[in-house]
Amino acid sequence: MKSNPLNISIKDITKKYGDFYALKEINLEVMSGEFLTLLGPSGSGKTTLLMALAGFTSPDYGSIKFGNEEVVLKPPHLRGIGMVFQNYALFPHMNVEQNVGYPQKLRGVSKSSIKETVDEALSTVKLDGLGHRGVSELSGGQKQRVALARAIVFKPKILLMDEPLSALDKKLREEMQIELRHLHDSLNITTVYVTHDQKEALTMSDRIAVINEGSLMQLGTPTEIYNYPNNSFIADFIGESSLIPIKVKDKCAQLGALKLLVNHKVDFDGDYLLVIRPEKLFLSTGNEINTNFFVVSVLESIFQGESQLLVIKLDSKLFGEQTLQMRIANGTDLKEKLPAVGEKISVGLRMADTFLVEK
Repeated sequence: MKSNPLNISIKDITKKYGDFYALKEINLEVMSGEFLTLLGPSGSGKTTLLMALAGFTSPDYGSIKFGNEEVVLKPPHLRGIGMVFQNYALFPHMNVEQNVGYPQKLRGVSKSSIKETVDEALSTVKLDGLGHRGVSELSGGQKQRVALARAIVFKPKILLMDEPLSALDKKLREEMQIELRHLHDSLNITTVYVTHDQKEALTMSDRIAVINEGSLMQLGTPTEIYNYPNNSFIADFIGESSLIPIKVKDKCAQLGALKLLVNHKVDFDGDYLLVIRPEKLFLSTGNEINTNFFVVSVLESIFQGESQLLVIKLDSKLFGEQTLQMRIANGTDLKEKLPAVGEKISVGLRMADTFLVEK
C-alpha cells in the first residue's frame, strides 16, 4: 500500500508562550520519502514542532509547506497526514476494525472500500484476523500496531509519530523500532518521528534533527551526529561520552603535557572539550600508529552483559585529575585479559576517533 511521499519545508517557524520561546526560527527540509527524527530532551521543543506540522499548534511566525502547498493555516483534518500519538488515542468502545476504519468513515468512503483498506492496513502491520477484537483485549504492542494501521489506512503522503514506542517494554520497543523502519521503507512515505531516546533515533533514522531549548542544534545522519557532534550539548546527549577539558595553543591540542593527534583542523586557540566515546578506547601496547596514549588507573570494572565497563582515571601527574569510561566487548577469552581494579594500564585513542568541540 505505497503512497507518493511529499517533501516538507519548514522556514523560520517560531512559537512563544509569554516570554518563553518553545521554537526559535526553525529552518528544516525533510526530503520526500525520508525518515527524519526530531530528537531532544523533555521540553526541548520537538513535540511542539511536530504539533505545528500536524496543525494542532499554530506557530506565531513562519511557513510550513507540504510539497508546494502552504499548510501553516490549514486545520489538521485537511492536511492529509497520518498521525500516531504517544498514548495511541484508540476508541475503547470500538473494536480493532472500527478503530482502523474510522478515518475512512469520516472521509465518506463506502463500506466495501473501508473493509478492503482496513484489511490491507491490518495485514501491513501484521494484525490479520484481529479486526473483531476489542481494544481492551490487546497487548501494548498490538495497540501500537492498531494506531499505526489507523494512521496509514488512507495512504497518507506524510506520517507523523509522537514517541509511539514509549509505553512498550525494552525488548518489544527494540523489536518495533526495526519493524517501524521496515514499514516506512515498504510504504514509501515521508516520516517525521519524535523521541528523546538517542539509541532509538540512531537505529531508525535517515537523518536526525537535534533540538534543544527551541533551537535546531544539528542536522545530519546518525553517523554524523554521533561521530561529529556540533557542540558539547550534542556530544554529551547523544550516546555515552566523556568530555575532557583541553587547551588549544598555536592550533595544537594539548591535554596536560601531551600533544594530541586530532582528526580535524582546529582554527582557533582556546578552551575545548575532548570527546571520548567509551568504545573508542582500547587496551594499548604503546606501539600503535596514529594513536594518542594515556596512562590510567582502573577505579571500577562493571560487567554489563555484552560489554565490560571500566571507570578509569588519568594519571594526574601527566594529565590532571580526570575520570572517564571505557567499554570493552565481552568475549570468551576476555576474562584473563581484563585489567584489575587498582591496576595501572595504557589505553589508546586513535587519531581518527579524537574529536574536539568548543567548550
